Amino acid sequence: MEKNTDKGNPFGAHRVIEPKGVLPQPAQKLDNSMDRIWDNEILVDVEVLNVDSASFTQIKEEANGDEKVIADIILKTVAERGKQHNPVTGSGGMFIGTVNKVGAALKNRDLKKGDQIASLVSLSLTPLHIEKILKVKKEIDQVVIKGKAILFESAIYAKLPNDMPAGLALAALDVAGAPAQAARLAKKGDTVAILGATGKSGILCAWALREKIGNEGRIIGLGHSAEKCKLLESLSLCDEVIAINATDALECHKTVSQLTHDKMANLVINCVNIPNTEMASILMCQEEGTVYFFSMATSFTKAALGAEGVGKDISMIIGNGYARGHADLTLSILRKSKTIRELYEKLYA
Repeated sequence: MEKNTDKGNPFGAHRVIEPKGVLPQPAQKLDNSMDRIWDNEILVDVEVLNVDSASFTQIKEEANGDEKVIADIILKTVAERGKQHNPVTGSGGMFIGTVNKVGAALKNRDLKKGDQIASLVSLSLTPLHIEKILKVKKEIDQVVIKGKAILFESAIYAKLPNDMPAGLALAALDVAGAPAQAARLAKKGDTVAILGATGKSGILCAWALREKIGNEGRIIGLGHSAEKCKLLESLSLCDEVIAINATDALECHKTVSQLTHDKMANLVINCVNIPNTEMASILMCQEEGTVYFFSMATSFTKAALGAEGVGKDISMIIGNGYARGHADLTLSILRKSKTIRELYEKLYA
């Protein structure tokens, strides 16, 4: 590595080992050495990895739920790639940790050694070194570690709030892009269908959508298990809550068609963490409507060619994990909604 008095590429290209010429996210391997940092990097002592839902689901399936095997898979990925970049799903997650050092070129930032922060960029582009995995929390997609990570000059992060547990903030911030984008896309009077509405991002989307469309619009929440659907119903965010298989496109189409008298949904939000839910989302959407794919299990090919194959003229948006103000909006949901906060504290804190 070059002298730590040098300034690296603001997007982190200087950390790419292979292939040269690409940015850190699509790279196959990053330089994750932590002995010295560049002037425009931030060194963080990492405490918890929040692996994204699609990635962790795939890892759990590969490991048959064995926590030791899950840890071994993650260690192997980081050792080979220099980052937690799932080779199957292509996704990562985020972390919380304590700032160890701020590069000289970033001294003007409101950040200092000892600050607790959550990264708001994917682990799939974050140089990471794991010294030891201390605990695997497979029910909430989190891994407690002793390790270090690098944030680049262009990276976004949030200081952890002092009015809620770090685990709670981490779980919510991991999906902060979803409710912010959902609210941005919705209009008064819209009928919105949320696929994966009973999950972490789905519930936050339902809250943000209800705030945006009020009682003039309609929210249809579709979840996998009857038990989780009952929990969603208790939050009083959706007008209808349906337990359904998100990979059964025809059943999803039939259900929403019956509920809307064949009008279908103006906006469909896909928060599902498993593959093959593209066609269900497309068929639930009305002509010239919008589908927002927040799920990292989404296949661009299946979505694009599938919509073409059924003759659907719709807009399809790839979920961007970043939206301006998304961290503040998501944390505000936990502050405003006592029921959601209590639920998330029980599940994630």
